[in-house]
Formats: sequence, structure tokens, C-alpha cells
Amino acid sequence: MIDLTLNKKQLERAVQRCRERNIIIPTFKEQKNPELAPDRIKKELKKIGLWDFNSYNLFRITWKNQPVAKGGLFDGVNYLELPKEITGTDARIICLVGKWFPTGAHKVGASFGCLVPRLVTGQFDPSSQKAVWPSTGNYCRGGAYDAHLLACESIAILPEGMSKERFEWLRKVAGEVIATPGCESNVKEIYDKCWELRKTRKDIVIFNQFDEMGNHLWHYEVTGHAMEDVLKKEMKKGDSYAGVVLTTGSAGTIGCGDYLKKVFPKSKIAAGEAWQCPTLLLNGFGGHRIEGIGDKHVPWIHDVRNTDMVIAADDENCMNIIRLFNDPVGRKYLQKQGVPKGLTDKLDLIGISGVGNILCAIKFAKYYELTSKDIVLTVLTDSMELYGSRIKELREQFGEYKEIDAARDYHRYLMALTTDRMLELSFYDKKRVHNLKYYTWIEQQGRELSELNDQWYRFPQYWDEVHNQVDEIDELIKEFNSRTGLLKK
Repeated sequence: MIDLTLNKKQLERAVQRCRERNIIIPTFKEQKNPELAPDRIKKELKKIGLWDFNSYNLFRITWKNQPVAKGGLFDGVNYLELPKEITGTDARIICLVGKWFPTGAHKVGASFGCLVPRLVTGQFDPSSQKAVWPSTGNYCRGGAYDAHLLACESIAILPEGMSKERFEWLRKVAGEVIATPGCESNVKEIYDKCWELRKTRKDIVIFNQFDEMGNHLWHYEVTGHAMEDVLKKEMKKGDSYAGVVLTTGSAGTIGCGDYLKKVFPKSKIAAGEAWQCPTLLLNGFGGHRIEGIGDKHVPWIHDVRNTDMVIAADDENCMNIIRLFNDPVGRKYLQKQGVPKGLTDKLDLIGISGVGNILCAIKFAKYYELTSKDIVLTVLTDSMELYGSRIKELREQFGEYKEIDAARDYHRYLMALTTDRMLELSFYDKKRVHNLKYYTWIEQQGRELSELNDQWYRFPQYWDEVHNQVDEIDELIKEFNSRTGLLKK
């Protein structure tokens, strides 16, 4: 469970800091339904840009922002439905869009879910401690952003192989940026740096997205309800919700599937990963280029026993498809195949990991022979706004993108996508994956073996106890805001 023990001395300093900086913290309930935000905050948001460093933007940590760069309020969940002309399947594949969060990625919600419980209990003191954000990219961006809005200093840790756009942005926001060796899949090197900081720094608190239950809880509660809202809007009589398909990364986002299984017990949860690093599928290892997911271990916060399938996406497919989706020649070819221009103009809403999610969703739909009555959900974590340098690198490496390239990429990587490199998880398949946690979390990171066993043998009670904490956290947030006195002004 999330530790909600109060540290009264540090809590008073946190309250004082937020009082001085005019910081009001939204509840999970207000992030699920942002119309509940105080009227004066909604009035102020009309003057504020989506990415502005203004504490009122904490209330924009929601799936329901109006899709505008400045001054928007709230207008339902942002999502795209992909037609058969892109997916090659009759199933309805619907993607929640992460671009319209502050920072342009939904990870700003995961970092909020990790930081705020520590802040409102006094376990983190923004006046004397720095928040450390170990990540493979968007999470440390979201953490640095949230910390800035909450008047906290931060340290971002991410692999040196991540896109230069991430580093350029972080250097403007985080107090310190540390690049660790390797690429997307080099997660252990991030953990090693955290241990080094623990031994040498007394002024830090580490918010590790891979083992912070606040990450899982935020997606269970906020993303899960957002997906339920989409289903209520899109499902017609006779339709069926088949399941959610997500590359795991920290396994935070996949927590939304745990919520949806409560509402739709027959639905499935499919975990995706890169074929170049098939840890869940084959206990494998390696490097890959799908920025936004992490590998070579199983995150502590992944409820493996509730996961039904593992699917691998090839990073070569992803890199070719981002060219197809973003080059004018590629978009023109898609239009020739029947994709509406209104949709091709929006394909830059899909970042590299979003392409990976879509490929896994297509494979899921083909495997289960889903029909036009079946809905599959997935997420576009971020947009191509963060990967312009990757497009440039591909152009320099392979030359000008031509129609013959677009035809190859469309038919080979979308229409001809097959159902290989997939595994329906039996009871013992799930246990095999769960057991991989031992080597990372017990041997390396010092977690308790008894809790690892609780995750498996006390299923689902262990996870329900975490989910049931959301109301208690909301009450702590309300009490914190009351103590600052800002809502009364």
C-alpha cells in the first residue's frame, strides 16, 4: 500500500510553501471530472497556456482538456478511432490521446500520483528536499514539471540515448539532469544511479515510477474512468469491449485495465513490449528504439496475475510507420488507400510508443478474430512533437521518403501484420513473469519478499487495498488545501 503516515513537522513546511506560492492541489476526483474544479481556477485557466509553468495547470492533469494550446477548459476525453484502412482489421481500435496534457504526455499524471501523497503527508519537504525522477523519458519530464508547479526542486535521470528534445526541455526545467549509459532498455543503470545518490546525498527523495504505487493508482483511477467514459459514449447495443492493449514501460498505465476488468469482467489486459527486448515473452534482453517503454525487468507495480496476454512489437516497424504517418508523401499515400485527410492531418498525435501500442492492438484484434462489434482500447502516450530529431535522423540515414517507401511500409507493417510473437498467459506463464520481479526487486532493490508473495498469493486483495486508498488520499489533499487557506480567499 501507499504509505500515508504523517510527518507533522515537514507537513507544516510543505503547507507554508504552498501557501506562499499560491498552490492549490486538485484531488483525483477533480482530475477524473475536471468540471468540479473551483470556478475561479477555471476562470484563470482561460488565460494560461497548456504547457505554462503555472500551478493552476495542476488542474489540467486530466484526459479531458480541450485540445488547444492556450485558454482551453474541459470537454470530454481526447481520443482517436483508427479506421480499417489503417489497422487492416474490422475491430474498432480507439486510442486515448496524451498530447493534450501539460508537457504533451500523460506521464505528468503518473508523476502527480507519486509526488502528491508524499507532499500532503509531509513525507516530502519541498523547502529542503529535491525530488529525483528516474525514468526512460516522459515520466521524468512530467515529474520535473509537477515539481516546478508545486515549488519543488528536482533531479531528472534518464538514458543518454533518449531524444535530444527530451534533454533540451529538461535542462530548462529540472535543477539537475543526469544521463545514464545506454538506451531505452537500460533501466538498471538508472537504478544504480539512484543508489549512488542515496549514499551521497541527504537532500533527496526518489520517486521511482517502476515501484511507486501512486503511478499504478493514478492510472487505475483516472485513466480507467476516462476509458470507461469513452466506452459509454462509443458502445452501441450489441457491442463488446474486448480489452486494453498497452506497452508496459513502468506498467503504470496498464493499471487502467485492472479498473476496466472490475466493470467488464470478461475483458482482457494485454501487455506489449519491444521484440528486441522480449523480457515478458522470453525472459529476454536487448536494446530497442521504442522510446517511452522500459525493459529487462518486470516493474514492481505490474499486477501480472491480472494480465492475459503478452505481445511483442518490432521497433523496425515503429520507426518505418512514423515516417509513413508524418512525411507528406506517406500521408498522401494513406489518403489513396482511403484514410480521410482529416485523420492523416492528426497522425502527428501518435509518438513512437503510440505506434507500438497500435501495432500490439492490431495483433490482439487479429488473434482473437474480433469484429466490427468489438472495441479495443489503447493509449497514445505522447506525440511526434518530441521526436522531430528522429525523423531527421531517418531521412539522413535512408534518404528522401518516396511513394514506393510508403507503399512498402503501409502493406508490410500495417496490412500484413501477423499474430506471431504473442503469448496467451496461462496460470504458470503469469507466475513465471511474476517471479522475474525477484531478481530486480528483492536481490537488487531491497524490497521485501513477503510483499512479493502477497502480490501473488493475496490476489486480488493486495491490489484492492491500494485501489481503496484513493478516497483517503483525496481527503488528505482537501485537508492540505484547507490548511493553506487558499480556497477561502
